[in-house]
Amino acid sequence: MRILIDTNIFIPLEDSSSVLDESFSELVRLSNENNHQILAHPSSIDDIERDDDKERKEISLSRIRKYSFLEDPPILSDQETDSLGLKNDNERVDNEILFAIYKDAANILVTEDRGIHKKAKILGIEGRVHYIQQAVQSLKRLHQRVHVSLPNIKEKYLHQLDIDNNFFDSLREGYSEFNEWYKRSSRGGRKAWLHENESGELGAILIYKQENNEIITDDNKALPGTSLKLCTFKVGEDIRGRKIGELFLKAAFRYATANKIEHIYITIRSGKHEFLEDLCVDFGFYRYGDYKGDYVYVKDHPNDPPTISAGSLSALEYHKRFYPHFKYDESIKVFVIPIKPIFHEMLFPDNQDQRNLFAYSAVGNAIKQAYLCHANTRQIAEGDIIFFIDHKIKNRLQALA
Repeated sequence: MRILIDTNIFIPLEDSSSVLDESFSELVRLSNENNHQILAHPSSIDDIERDDDKERKEISLSRIRKYSFLEDPPILSDQETDSLGLKNDNERVDNEILFAIYKDAANILVTEDRGIHKKAKILGIEGRVHYIQQAVQSLKRLHQRVHVSLPNIKEKYLHQLDIDNNFFDSLREGYSEFNEWYKRSSRGGRKAWLHENESGELGAILIYKQENNEIITDDNKALPGTSLKLCTFKVGEDIRGRKIGELFLKAAFRYATANKIEHIYITIRSGKHEFLEDLCVDFGFYRYGDYKGDYVYVKDHPNDPPTISAGSLSALEYHKRFYPHFKYDESIKVFVIPIKPIFHEMLFPDNQDQRNLFAYSAVGNAIKQAYLCHANTRQIAEGDIIFFIDHKIKNRLQALA
């Protein structure tokens, strides 16, 4: 995104004689972190040139040159100038800066000038002209990321891990440029979910990356909108059977849900990782294409429940394909099952108010689970919905009834 700043934003940003307001520093930080370009308008130089303080003027002129300038800014016609009004040279500069937004030379304008905001309403572009606090809040909403927290996995930056760890040897064997790729990813601030064994050693890792409108196949098929790429997915042999693969997918699904990501995808080398391939297919991934000899598997993760014609997908197929959405109509029944706290902790460790730091159960890592009880019923059908309720809550509800 291209962010045009008015002269009254540039001057405080570059004034080293006073404490910088937090919103100004937030604007620059968020823009830099998310690859937005901050631009100055060439007409801002005219504003600075009118400064009677010669020393301050020279300092401002030297500092504004570190910004990129808007290229070939649009010029107002006489009619457009008349519609906005022109009382003095200062207003001429305001008009030229605002007109650049009207003509789509940049995405938004950041200014504290109330006069410019009033003129933006005349042009019908008030939604793209922001006070600095508005701009900061918009960038925060646009780029705010919600991180997931699940028992038995940690989230770390790649630079916090030792690339020479023997755990990565098999990845180096399968991909000769792994070290170089890892270092590039680490420099880019990439993160990973990881699982450590009982002695604190790395036992499993999933390196992930968020992308936008990415082309992911050899025939240039793209995933529209946001996507989450599962870049490196490895579970060590010594912890196989603990459902860590499902735990990583659970983290990916929750991260995608929390951050409104529309697709999740992974590339898998043909004939090399059948277990991973089966795991992904089991949870709704489908073959999307090929990329440099690898299979590309995608899981659709829509923000809103997709409308599917009646009968085209069973309730279970719908949930598998479009999780976290589920199908609910008159054919689907809902059951409430009382469960003892100890079993609730085992099945759903991430839903506890307090987590037991000294107990480990692989059961809670899994997405697919089985609950066996003495209930004598055959009413539950595939695709029905089940709620588990704590025994204590059940007793309280009965007492109130």
